[in-house]
Amino acid sequence: MRPMHVLIALFTACLLALAPASAQDFPEIDWLELMPEDEIRMLEEMQGMIDHSGDAPAMEFNSTRTVPEVDGRNGKIVGYIVPLSVNETNEILEFFLVPYFGACIHVPPPPPNQLIHVKADKPIPMVNIWDPYWVEGSVHIRPIENSMAKASYSMDPVRVVPYE
Repeated sequence: MRPMHVLIALFTACLLALAPASAQDFPEIDWLELMPEDEIRMLEEMQGMIDHSGDAPAMEFNSTRTVPEVDGRNGKIVGYIVPLSVNETNEILEFFLVPYFGACIHVPPPPPNQLIHVKADKPIPMVNIWDPYWVEGSVHIRPIENSMAKASYSMDPVRVVPYE
């Protein structure tokens, strides 16, 4: 290879290394990946045993158990935003990402291992809580509890965008 070709190849490699993160850097994470496999099996077994026709209060499944392999993983997960704190211009500073619309509004909330606490580096414009959003970033096992619910996971967000 000629010296000039080597220089061009090295220059191109350096530019590619400096390129911003793309969607390929954030593989999709499924909500079930946040639950230990034995809990998923238990929920599947319970499915046929629950009577949905009565007036009895919903049974709470309150597992805080996590999946260690998820800790520190980069990815994107789709969910609904439940604002926890906003600034004076009504931009979101902190929120729970939940797997389905109405979670945390209705009782009981999802189990803690199905809630992700997100603290934005920069404020996010207020969203429609009935619309799903992708949150891209790094997932961590960092339990948090507030007056609304408990979360077993947190996420360092890189980007929050509408789900399409």
